[in-house]
Amino acid sequence: MKTNVVVRRLFPSQIAVLVLASAIGIPAWAQQSQPSSDSSQSAQPSQSAQPSSTPQNYTPAAPYVPPAKEGFWGRVNPFARKVWVRKQTDPINNRLSELDEVNAKNARDIQDVDQRAQAGISKAQAAADAANQTATAAGTQAQNASGIAQNASGHVDRLNTTVNGLDKYKQVTDVDITFRGGSPVLSADAKKQLDDLAAGVTGQDGYILEMEARSPHTGSTGISSSQRLAESVERYLLTEHQIPVYRMHFVALGNAQVASADTDNGDNKPKRTPSEVHIRLMENSLAAQGAAPPQGAASSPGADRP
Repeated sequence: MKTNVVVRRLFPSQIAVLVLASAIGIPAWAQQSQPSSDSSQSAQPSQSAQPSSTPQNYTPAAPYVPPAKEGFWGRVNPFARKVWVRKQTDPINNRLSELDEVNAKNARDIQDVDQRAQAGISKAQAAADAANQTATAAGTQAQNASGIAQNASGHVDRLNTTVNGLDKYKQVTDVDITFRGGSPVLSADAKKQLDDLAAGVTGQDGYILEMEARSPHTGSTGISSSQRLAESVERYLLTEHQIPVYRMHFVALGNAQVASADTDNGDNKPKRTPSEVHIRLMENSLAAQGAAPPQGAASSPGADRP
């Protein structure tokens, strides 16, 4: 009778222990029954999460979709172990690693594009600078060529002016050399006049000396006498001052009368012709080309400068 009573008191506690053990064992058995399925499910997203070795052929994986229900407890397992948690988070970590690699690749691509753009800009700037320098040099050469052309044109104009004026002489000054008694001997005053005239033409170009010799004698006697006077003047200038012969031209007029201002005024009285040589210093364009008129060519009384 005592034994039955004891069994009846212990039976409810044993039932409670069994229920508690069942509640703990069933979830553990259910979690262990699906390792293969979990491993296959986790392997598939992990393989899809691995980035391609060639970024050009990379295709983004499908969005991560967690399983609708896992095990006895569904999405939340209060008795989850580290292995199960790692299986759940590995796909997410793989996807994050993939995104980091994509971001790093994009950053490298952007840096590469920027470097190539900077290199292109530098190259274009260098080409523009070189073109600018070439254009500046060409402009300088063009200006120099223009200046040379202008100088050449001016030189040609001056040369044409000089050539056109070679046979055009103008009087600079004149002087009268007188002789006493028709003798061709030069006096001291005559030599002084010739010395001053020769000093003014020394080293000059483009001049000639025109000489008109006169004598009071008539006919051939006067012409011969006036010729001796002109030759005396020419000989002195040649021997004493080395004036070339081709620059001296004389004509023996004898007692021939030459129209003068007095004759034009109506004074027709015959005048005695003195023994003299009238010398005129004439110059052309060569003498006027960048040179002053012959020195000492001060106009004597009665000189006519055109």
